[in-house]
Amino acid sequence: MVVFVSAFLLTSCGHKQARVNTPAAPPISEAESQPTPPPPPGKSTQPEKSDAESRPSSSGKALFVETGLASWYGPPYHNRRSSNGEIYDMNSLTAAHRTLPLDSMVRVTNLKTGHSVVVRITDRGPFIHGRILDLSKAAAKKADVYLAGVAMVRIEVLSAPASLSHGGRWAVQVGAFGKEHAADSLADHLSRRYQTAKVLCFSSPIGDWWVRVRVEHDDRHQAEEVARDTRTSEGDVFLVRLD
Repeated sequence: MVVFVSAFLLTSCGHKQARVNTPAAPPISEAESQPTPPPPPGKSTQPEKSDAESRPSSSGKALFVETGLASWYGPPYHNRRSSNGEIYDMNSLTAAHRTLPLDSMVRVTNLKTGHSVVVRITDRGPFIHGRILDLSKAAAKKADVYLAGVAMVRIEVLSAPASLSHGGRWAVQVGAFGKEHAADSLADHLSRRYQTAKVLCFSSPIGDWWVRVRVEHDDRHQAEEVARDTRTSEGDVFLVRLD
């Protein structure tokens, strides 16, 4: 069944300037997080690293390669909390990606100039269709994205704390909406459509509104189903990894 929200005759705010296109979603509270069961006797409490995708590459080859448009973000997100719980510092070498595990190390290369930078994924975004990465201001300068605003890049995952293709906690994020009423209407519709999901409506520092849907157990397949079946009259629908 396709979920469709009627138009509210509002102007979409999903295409802001390149430096301010990542909504500052509230961090995941302990109450929302799924509890981790205790390990069996004799087992380590450290996460398993048996999957090759979650280990640094000893051969120097990237664990994952992606090509697409990168932008950058700074004020008004500077000194606000990032998705991994840290305070965002636009002068540090970090970046936002929608689906790579948080704290992954990634090499970003500008395909036009050849300049590159290694960044740590600390945040989620960009939430604009067609873009794959949001760099911090400092990283954007090193990769020649700062002045251009948007540039074609290649990203290579050098290491990741978890598997890139298995597990993880997943959700759906929808927006941006120009008015709170539009976001609330969609949130109410999705709450009734997916009664076991947790639906959150929140604003970004630049004044637009977003809806986040957390399906039961943060299951990826259920999140993909919600993303596939959801349509809006403004904004876009994004699958996002929470951890």
